Formats: sequence, C-alpha cells, structure tokens
Amino acid sequence: MAYSAELKNHQNEQHNFRVRLLIAGALALLAFCALGLRFYYLQINRYDYYHTLAESNRISIVPISPNRGLILDRNGVVLAHNFFVYTLEMTPSKITDLDTTIGDLAQLVEISPVDLKRFKKLKAQSHSFESIPIRTHLNEIEAAKFAVNRYRFPGVELKSRLYRHYPQGKLGTHAIGYISRINERDLKQLKDSNAISNYKGTDHVGKGGVEQAYESELHGITGFQQVEIDADGKAVRVLSSAAPTSGNNIVLSIDAKLQAIAEKAFGERRGAMVAIQPNTGEVLGFVSMPTFDPNLFVDGIDYENWNLLNNSLDKPLINRALKGIYPPGSTFKPFVALAGLEAGKREPPFSIQDSGYFTLPNSRHRYRDWKPSGHGSVDMRKAITISCDTFFYGLAMELGIERLAEFVKHFGFGQKTGIDIHGEVSGLMPTPEWKKKRFKQPWYMGETVIVGIGQGYTLVTPMQLAYATATLANQGTAIRPHMVNAVVNATTHVMTPIPHTVLDKIELKPQNLDIVKAGMVDVTLPGGTAVVVGANAGYNIAAKTGTAQVIGIKQNEKYNEHSINERHRDHALFIAYAPAEAPKIAIAVIVENGGHGGSAAGPIARKVMDYFLLGKEPIEEAPAVAKQPSTATTRPDGATMPETLLEEEQYD
Repeated sequence: MAYSAELKNHQNEQHNFRVRLLIAGALALLAFCALGLRFYYLQINRYDYYHTLAESNRISIVPISPNRGLILDRNGVVLAHNFFVYTLEMTPSKITDLDTTIGDLAQLVEISPVDLKRFKKLKAQSHSFESIPIRTHLNEIEAAKFAVNRYRFPGVELKSRLYRHYPQGKLGTHAIGYISRINERDLKQLKDSNAISNYKGTDHVGKGGVEQAYESELHGITGFQQVEIDADGKAVRVLSSAAPTSGNNIVLSIDAKLQAIAEKAFGERRGAMVAIQPNTGEVLGFVSMPTFDPNLFVDGIDYENWNLLNNSLDKPLINRALKGIYPPGSTFKPFVALAGLEAGKREPPFSIQDSGYFTLPNSRHRYRDWKPSGHGSVDMRKAITISCDTFFYGLAMELGIERLAEFVKHFGFGQKTGIDIHGEVSGLMPTPEWKKKRFKQPWYMGETVIVGIGQGYTLVTPMQLAYATATLANQGTAIRPHMVNAVVNATTHVMTPIPHTVLDKIELKPQNLDIVKAGMVDVTLPGGTAVVVGANAGYNIAAKTGTAQVIGIKQNEKYNEHSINERHRDHALFIAYAPAEAPKIAIAVIVENGGHGGSAAGPIARKVMDYFLLGKEPIEEAPAVAKQPSTATTRPDGATMPETLLEEEQYD
C-alpha cells in the first residue's frame, strides 16, 4: 500500500530555531552590555587606582642616601667627617649565578665571612636591581686587580662610597659618639618617631654622644630616583630624581686641644673629667677613661675587637662622665657649708674645738676625723680648707637630712643635669622617704652625719659634680650644660647658636658665698689639701679635694693603701673653678682608685686650667703608671681622707 508518513515538520523546526537564536542573541547582548559596563567601571571610575597600581609595578623608587653632617670642635677642628672609599658592589638582577660569581670574586679579592653575612642581610632588604656592597675599604692594589678583571664579572662594579671617619681617633669618643649599622632596636625607634621613611637606603645611625643626640640634624634628607623596570625586574631608565639634602654640621663647645691634654693627663688610669664654662653652660672638656676608637664601629666591629672592648675589666664602653656613680666625698663639703650658712647654723665667728672625733648625743660611737688628734679650733673657712670631718658631722646633724637634701637639690645633686646627650643617670641624694621606699627601713641620725662628708648613700656622677661646681662659681645661677654650641645649615650655611638656658636661680647671700670661696681658695695655698695644685699658678683657684672609700673600714682599723688590692683603694676627687674672682672654667675630676684628690685628680685639673686660662701646654713627662681594672659603680662607704674611720654599716 502506498502510504508516505511525514517525518519532519520544517515549519516547526524553523520556528524553534528562530526562538533559540533570539534567546542566544539576547544573552550575548546582555553579556556584551555587562562587559561594557565593567570596562566603563574599570577604565573610567577606577582609572586612578589602576593607573597608580600599574605605575607602581612599572616604576620603582630608589633612595639616595644624604651626606652626613660634620662635627667640629669650638675652634673648627674636624672631629667627624666623611671620606670616599672603594667598594665592590653587586647587582643581583644582572648576575646569573650569584654564588658562583661570589666564589670567583673571592679568588681575586678577599671576602671574609663577615662581608658575606653583611651582603646577604642587605640583599634580603633590597630590590634585585639595587647595587649592594659585598666588600668595602678596598686598597689601591685590590681596586686595580679587580679593574683589570672587570670583564669577567658582569653585574659587579667598583664604586666609591662615603664612609664616616673620626680623624682624632680615640679623642673624645664618649662626647662625640659614633655611627654604626642600624639594628632592630634602632628600627623600632625610627618607626616610633615616624622617621623611618627618611632612612630608606641608609645603613647607619648615630650611637652615643652627639652622633646620637643630634641624629636628626646630622642625617639629612634622603633623595630618590624613579626608575622604570621591565618584566624581569631590571632597571630600564631613570624617569626622575630628587637630590638628597646633606645633614647639618654641628659645632661643639668642646675644645679638642683641652680634651687631648686632659685625656693624656689621665694616662692609663681610669676615671672621668668634665669642664664647664660657668656663665654659659658650655662643656669645654668631657673625658671618660679609658676610651676607644669609634672607627671600629663604622662598618661593623669584628668579633675580636668587640670581645676585647666588651669583656675588658676597665669597661671602656661605659661613659663614666654620665653613668659612673661615686660618693662625692669631701667635694660635697662646700655645699654643706653653704647650706649651713644660709640656714644660720654656722654664722661667723662660730667655731668648734676639734678633738679628732664626733659623737651623737647619748652615744659612745665615734665618727673619726681623718686627723686622729684633731685640728683644734676650726671655723667654717678653715673647715673647708683643711677638710675637717668633725666640723661637717655636726653641721649635717644640725641641718637635718631633709633640709640639706632640699638645699643641695638646687645644685643638681640627686637629679639629671639635662645635658644635651643621652644616657645620663641621676645619682642619689638620699632622704628618709627614699630609704623607706628602697629598703623598708627607717632613717638613722648616724646616716645624716656621714652624708655631711659626702659618704653613705650619697652618689654623684662627674657631670653632676662639674655642674654643681659651675653653679657655685656662677653665684647660684644654674645654666643647663650643653655639648653643642651651634648648628650650621648645610644648604644656607647659616649658623644657629644653641641658646643658654637658666635652670635655677638660687638666692644666696654674698657674704656666705665669700666665706665658702675663701675656704676653697685656701685649699690650694700653703696649709690647704691641694697646695701642689695651686703652686705658681698665676691665677687664684677655688678648689676642694675629696677621697671616697671603695670598701668599708672597721672602727678600730687603719686604712693602708699598700696593703689592699689596687681596685679596692680610695677614689680621688677634685673640684675647682678659676679664676676665683671671675670664674671662666669649672671642673670636676675623678680618678678611680687614685687615692688622694689633691695628688691624683688635682694635677689633671691644673693642666686643663693652665691651658684654658693661659694657653699653656703641659711639658712632656713620663706616662702615668698603669692601674689594675675596677668598676665605676661600686657603692662605697667611708670617709674623705686615708685615715678616716667610720661606722661599720655597709651599703650595697
């Protein structure tokens, strides 16, 4: 049977196809619309953001370190400057095999493990296209050897870089400070002070002294280059640059020649000296002995030298002038005398009959004078001149510790002077409140007695002692001591002086000052404890000697320096100002384990004063005998002269 069934409905299929096509077209149109809207959002609305992002991927900022400012003494002598040295530097992005290149380079020029360690550390902190030093301070021969083999080392260049240098070597290191590589603590401090951005590309920062305290002036402002880089991170070209601004120059109040005379006068002995101009607060000399060469630290100190300095029993890294604490001994007596005069406790013609000891009421304990037989009749002037312990025992008891502490506080005892470098400690002027808080113990009258001769808990720094002496010389006007005289702008060369700041003005009766001054002048005249210091001076010196025990001595025991270890011998102290009538210099000297202040510390002060006042330089003489090491922070108990016998209390 002929029957043909229709298998396809072409009309229906065409309809379905058109529907599908319309749907697909609509979807495509929607997709293109969405894409267009996205393009609009990215290209128009977000243009600034993505443009900046693209530029940051294409452009890198390379910092340019500024030249550090110079440090000069008051007369223009250069104490710290910069000089060019040859360095070998590698650009990692230009080197295919870094380890092999370093190995080959080491066959040509010595590269120590320290050099390699420093290179790896700097590499981790730098971009691959930045030049990183692998060896510094090449000599002429090493530079020439590399130059002729330069073709063998693509990516390695011989460059010259500025390095810090201290041309006077060890001179005044604790005053000047030094620079050294930035460590983690330095980084934290820079971040906390919001200065970190100015240290991009900088490896060093000031450590100690003026280098640290005036870091913001000395460092300068970091420059930069905008460098275009390719996909491999290699530099293509410099797009723009801003030159760095050099750091400002610092002019110190220190006199380099005076400093050298003082340091040489110490010889091998340990101790400290601070000299101040009383009416300005300018620090003329600032000595801490032994000292060290700051150049060792500039490029990173090696282990051998670090171990030598850090483990030395002489502790050369300690700034004794600011951090060394010592009993003031008899150098404290002029201030106790002035306190007594101002309080009306010892007005002329008051005198005592000194039998060689002092006792408290209802006590049999004897506080001995350095002269066992006593000094006979003693008034205030004579008490200062001959350093009569008995006189000051009684005066301290009558004043009372609270009144005495309150008075001497105006001279800076027990508090920081505010000098313009870091690290100063405050010393200690004890009070009953302090002892109660520190030891949970009451204050005893016997402790007041020995404070009167600068012993017991009383502790001072050489800086404090010089500041107090300068305040006394300046008729009670306390000027903030400062190491820097002026800052010189590196761009304009304009010098900005550091202003003098009055910290305190003590109202003192002129007649009382005259008595104390007269007693101190007599110290350097025949009959005084420092007659050798004043001999043939050509000017009047107001001075006071002092001796402070390092170990306690029992009631019935005699001090004999030859029978004890050198490190346990008395410290020698000396304070002075001159000329006595119109003071131009005030000075404090401490010689550790030096014995008597008049014979050990006084001659150092005399040489310094002779130079500053007369321009007289010391005659060459045999070097001082080396002493065994000791520390500056032992808390001693004792009296002021070699034969002094005191209470048996021991103080930590």
